[in-house]
Amino acid sequence: MIPTSKPKSNSHPWSIIRQLPKMQRLVVARFHRRNDAEAYLQILRRLLPTASHGIVFDSKVPERSEESIND
Repeated sequence: MIPTSKPKSNSHPWSIIRQLPKMQRLVVARFHRRNDAEAYLQILRRLLPTASHGIVFDSKVPERSEESIND
């Protein structure tokens, strides 16, 4: 069965970001719980020791528009 309700905008508020040059950032993964994000961050730091990663809380995660969902 395909869910018909829209996901909540804050369903995955904890994000791991990779810090890029010129104050840019790339979201690597999103999580429900901070503990899950911290565990994943430890793994990333072991696999990519030279990359700079961090955890952020984003209370307003942008929703995808219905047009992009149907594409």
